[in-house]
Amino acid sequence: MKTSKTQLALVTFMTILGSMLPFTAFCQTIISGKVTENNGTPILGANVYLEGTYDGVSTDGDGNFSFETTETGTQTLVVSFLSFETFMMAADVSQMQGLVIKLREDVNSLDTVVISAGTFEASDNSKVSVLKPLDVVTTASALGDFVGALQTLPGTTTVSEDGRLFVRGGDAGETQIFIDGIRVFSPYTPSTNNIPTRGRYSPFLFDGITFSTGGYSAEYGQALSSVLLLNTIDEPDQEKTDIGIMSVGGALGNTQKWNKGSLSVNATYINLAPYIAVFPDRNDWEKPFEAYAGEAVYRHKFENGLFKMYAAFDATDFELTQEDIDLPEGLDFKLKNNNFYTNASYSGTLGDSWKLLGGGSFTVSKTDLGIIDSKIKDMENSAHFKLKFRKRFSNRVKLSFGAEQFITDFNEDFNNESVFENYGFQNNITAAFAETDVIFSKKFAVKLGLRGEYSELFDELTASPRISVAYKTGKNSQLSLAYGDFFQQPNSEALKFDNNLKAQNTQHYILNYQYTANNRIFRAEAYRKEYNDLLLFDTEFANIDSNFSNDGDGYAQGIDIFWRDNESIKNVDYWISYSFLDTERKYQNFPVAATPSFANTHNLSVVGKFWIEDWKSQIGFSHQYGSGRTYTNPNEPGFLQEKTKSYNSTSFNWAYLISQQKILYFSVNNAFAFKNINGYQYASVPDANGNFNRRALRPAADQFFFIGFFWTISDDGTDNQLDKL
Repeated sequence: MKTSKTQLALVTFMTILGSMLPFTAFCQTIISGKVTENNGTPILGANVYLEGTYDGVSTDGDGNFSFETTETGTQTLVVSFLSFETFMMAADVSQMQGLVIKLREDVNSLDTVVISAGTFEASDNSKVSVLKPLDVVTTASALGDFVGALQTLPGTTTVSEDGRLFVRGGDAGETQIFIDGIRVFSPYTPSTNNIPTRGRYSPFLFDGITFSTGGYSAEYGQALSSVLLLNTIDEPDQEKTDIGIMSVGGALGNTQKWNKGSLSVNATYINLAPYIAVFPDRNDWEKPFEAYAGEAVYRHKFENGLFKMYAAFDATDFELTQEDIDLPEGLDFKLKNNNFYTNASYSGTLGDSWKLLGGGSFTVSKTDLGIIDSKIKDMENSAHFKLKFRKRFSNRVKLSFGAEQFITDFNEDFNNESVFENYGFQNNITAAFAETDVIFSKKFAVKLGLRGEYSELFDELTASPRISVAYKTGKNSQLSLAYGDFFQQPNSEALKFDNNLKAQNTQHYILNYQYTANNRIFRAEAYRKEYNDLLLFDTEFANIDSNFSNDGDGYAQGIDIFWRDNESIKNVDYWISYSFLDTERKYQNFPVAATPSFANTHNLSVVGKFWIEDWKSQIGFSHQYGSGRTYTNPNEPGFLQEKTKSYNSTSFNWAYLISQQKILYFSVNNAFAFKNINGYQYASVPDANGNFNRRALRPAADQFFFIGFFWTISDDGTDNQLDKL
């Protein structure tokens, strides 16, 4: 039989179709598996698909998935789900059956654990922030000083006559301050006995503060107890002018912006003469306290980084006669100080996974002192240079490392009638550090660090291992542990007389619990500090005749508690902090181990702020309590064997908005005029009955009143200085 062309074509088509059917069936590959969390819990609704195709499906209630694809060869399987890291697998599709895929939690999410042991953040951008920039300058007792605000946090000790930070049994010299990561060598204005100092730097130019009471990063050294990190504003929001007229002086600030840069300047002038004329204090002032200061921050944005240059200058001048039990006519004291500080820093990215921070600072400080017939001239030149790199291997692993150099040149001229002496030292410290952050999951993270320092003056090398661990115990709570080894060289009061010493040392052990939810935060922290190689000398004060050694030691331990709530009461924000401190040490001129006179066993601070809409006012108060501090009574056996009465001070402030950009501000410290006693001075020789007479060391004034008018002129017409009061 003859076959037609049509029949032949049909047969050919059917043959081809028949040969294709099994081939088509062969290309339909099934991809299947199960998606779970790390602990095996099934994930419902995870997206599973082949990258670049429409082939995919969502997981069911048991975490299972199955779908068909016509794709062949090597393909990329993608699995994604909210709050988990996206999973990607490149393999031949024939190998994508029966998969078991465990998704890891996204450690960039807001509820990821953070290292919090020993650290308080004051930044609007911080995930764990117990203070905001606003708090630093609206706390009633602080008088606009960031140090004053930090003294309301747990871990600090009330030493009202000094004004510096005393942290967890450490003296004020054990805390170091950094601006934009660069060291500040003389952060406080100079003062005299029983008159508190203030931080040199205005809070106007800072938007973030990190206050570490222990266990801090290996990046920072030369601090036995604490570091305070101040960060200048990266970019101002608008151009503006700030004007302040105060009962003690005036202030003027201005900010200018350009396309890629900005400049902020601030100047202040303080003169207490008019105030003292109205409210005399216990001192006999020949020249009341006078100071002027200026600050500037210049910023420039580059394509991959930011350059900042900060400069500050201030001058202080005063002269007074203070009461002294051994000097019927009193003790004459005068001081002039000029201080200049500048730093420059650059931070930026190097490619996709590298960051760079580099910078340096330079300080020149000149002080002229007159104490009775003695004239003392101090000159210090100090510098700090730093270079730091940060490598991001993944969201879970980051490495930081760097090096820095500290340089100090100190010189003192002493002149007392016919006696002239010159003292001084040069000290160079070279340091290197490395630190790794490893986030194992949203619940568990570890920070490991090591710091090494070499002192040219002592020809000494020290190594400081540090570790911090954090574990999330619940949705809003976590535990943190920290250990660290810390070294710091003796201060200039000893080094100017003796260079044959070595670095002092502490070890920190910290356990922290933190709960944060619904605008409330609770922190409880227990710690132990062990001191070794503390400085000792065998005279009443360090001088050229003293015998110095590093034979001192000691300990400090305690519990710090903090609670803040701005949710429970409408328009009310408050915090409460309490510290228990148990400490003894043998250092300086101590003949035996004892609790130093700057350490309180109990410290309590209560701070509250209330906004009254009808009054257009913010009203604030703070109360500080400190249990009695030790002093030596030479009429009884022992050393630092007695205690003063407890310290109490309640302060109030009131900020009234005259208009949106004009504010009238009033504050009073120690409003109830508590008769606080800072200690006692005993006569150097006994009276006819063999008793040593004494006088109480009272504050120069029981109260301090402040009134100010603040006016802001800005582009938007709404900005004001309420956040600076």
